[in-house]
Amino acid sequence: MSSSTSRLVSLGVAAALIAGCGGGSGSTAGGSSGTSSTQQTGKVSLMMSDASTEDWATIGVEVLSIALIPQGGGGNVTVYTAPSPAPMVNLVELDQIAEILGNVDVPVGTYSGAVLTVSGSPNDIVLTVAADPQAGFAGAPGSTIPSSQIQVQHTQNSSAGVTVPVKVSFATPLVVSAGGSNALDLEFNLSHPAFIVGHVPPTGGGNTVWAVNFDGPVRHHPIRALDRLVLRHSYGNVTAISSDDSSITITKDYPLEPATNPETAVAGNQSLTIEVDATNGTLFYDVDAQTHTTITSFAAETDLVGKYVRIAARYQENGTLVATRIWASSSFNSVWLSPEGHVLHVNTSTNVVTIENERGLGVPLSVDANTQFFYRQPHNGGDDSKPIGTGPAFLAAHDLVRGFKVHASVVDPLASPLVAQSIDIETAAYDGAISSANSTGFTYTRNFRTASDDYVVTLDYISGSTPNGTDATGNTIDGYKYWNFAYPTLYTSGSEVIPDFMAATSGSVDFGGLVGSISSLGVSYAVWNDPASPGAWSAADTVLLPSLVPLSLVASGLTHNAFTITAIGGSPTMPVTVDVSTTTGAATLVYQIDRTNGVVTVSPIDITTSAGLMALTNGLAVGAPVGVFGVPQANDTLKAYVLAYYTGEMPATSAAPAQ
Repeated sequence: MSSSTSRLVSLGVAAALIAGCGGGSGSTAGGSSGTSSTQQTGKVSLMMSDASTEDWATIGVEVLSIALIPQGGGGNVTVYTAPSPAPMVNLVELDQIAEILGNVDVPVGTYSGAVLTVSGSPNDIVLTVAADPQAGFAGAPGSTIPSSQIQVQHTQNSSAGVTVPVKVSFATPLVVSAGGSNALDLEFNLSHPAFIVGHVPPTGGGNTVWAVNFDGPVRHHPIRALDRLVLRHSYGNVTAISSDDSSITITKDYPLEPATNPETAVAGNQSLTIEVDATNGTLFYDVDAQTHTTITSFAAETDLVGKYVRIAARYQENGTLVATRIWASSSFNSVWLSPEGHVLHVNTSTNVVTIENERGLGVPLSVDANTQFFYRQPHNGGDDSKPIGTGPAFLAAHDLVRGFKVHASVVDPLASPLVAQSIDIETAAYDGAISSANSTGFTYTRNFRTASDDYVVTLDYISGSTPNGTDATGNTIDGYKYWNFAYPTLYTSGSEVIPDFMAATSGSVDFGGLVGSISSLGVSYAVWNDPASPGAWSAADTVLLPSLVPLSLVASGLTHNAFTITAIGGSPTMPVTVDVSTTTGAATLVYQIDRTNGVVTVSPIDITTSAGLMALTNGLAVGAPVGVFGVPQANDTLKAYVLAYYTGEMPATSAAPAQ
């Protein structure tokens, strides 16, 4: 299998995200059920989000339509139809943040699920390997996978061509009320082991085949607080300024994927209304004049209509969009030419930050005394528009590390070298092996393919009085929380959360050899300036991740829901026990990966059934290769959350730290 990232970012990335908001609508919901002119509707804003991956710079997909499934029957209600040509969305850029597709009117009612239709043609999917992927990853750094080596699972032919309909059941129904504000999160989880599977054949067995599987990695994750949602910068063309100068209307644009030079816009068919921040002020950057001011109305920006803009916006509780920062230019390329992606390197000696772009290239930015660092915190309008640090001192304090998702702006896009004007930190994700968990915090040890990016950092938990969202029943959570990646709606919080977390991260397993000991992994989303850590980062939450075990060989078969493995590169005399769950609702996710005549098929296996359990038992023959993703337990076993066994042509079993 491909080596999934050791970071799970949006459990809500982690995604089509649908959240209620106000403002204009570029289209009206339709579908086979139809809508009459007198039928009441509610406003729904469509967005996309996802979870992160370290191995890919671009996972480009075309979402052709989104339809809601009425509870109790009736025709599906189409709420989004892509323009033609359909824009490609790079899921990698949506790490814990959301891409707004537009606002639509949805018939009042209750909906139990959704159907996302994506293009199933390999020509409509772009896979570009990251500049510095994990060791052992099968793709060459910075390379783009040829479409001939991409195989999309579960396709069907339709009037739109080759498509993949992805049905997602909602954890809780979506209730759309007249004039109400509604929120729904459907996410592409890029770190799901079965999303993109790289089947590496033995030497002489042909090319690596990359199987793209949308069935399973797309799921529902409820949004608990709309005003805390971090939005990706939106691109658009200004079509109007309101008569009271309080807002602008834009037609949504998308950058062309893969990017061109100069970059061009793909016109959308959705409109958005963006308000100025009349209380805190909106930072307005005239990219052409290389000036910036703070505005509280658009009265002085009379020439804005017809220009391209890039907007950092946030939701208000009433669903309206307010601009924190706006960049404007007569050229789309000028507002786009601002590195967006994950931090790839931070050099505190030269004060250079390298940001990986979607081409799989690192873009170096010099940080000078005027560079401002912002941390997106949309629930707090005042702080959202203020820098949290300035200049090289912010780097020297290691407050920016590899893996943070950022969007930078440069002083002059044509200068060389580029100098950062501002760096928006959209998600501050620390991850790695967890150790030394105690009553006040814990330590992350993170090792990268490039050793100079390694870090060891200790994070305090946020204060027990800090608001931190709500639980599945709507009750407010205060203080730190954690959850398992497989169960994103089941938070552990409250008075016992820290002792529980200490116990949950105390396990490890030892494979010996080059692999050695594997301990608990996690990713934490840090917040800035919490009372527990003034002027610093602290952990608001942690997602416990399944440890990334190298491709392994079965040492003893499945008996009583357990089997043993030895890791390739580990010691053949140090087998580790893997526990499998067959409990409905908490069963291990099992996939059969078959390669026959060069065709790779990824099939989910339901091991809560006798037939599925027998298929797994047969697949776990002694000596067979197996992919295991599990959490180390205190009794030196692995609790398996995802398993993959192979049929047909077997994958290469050369020693590799992660494959």
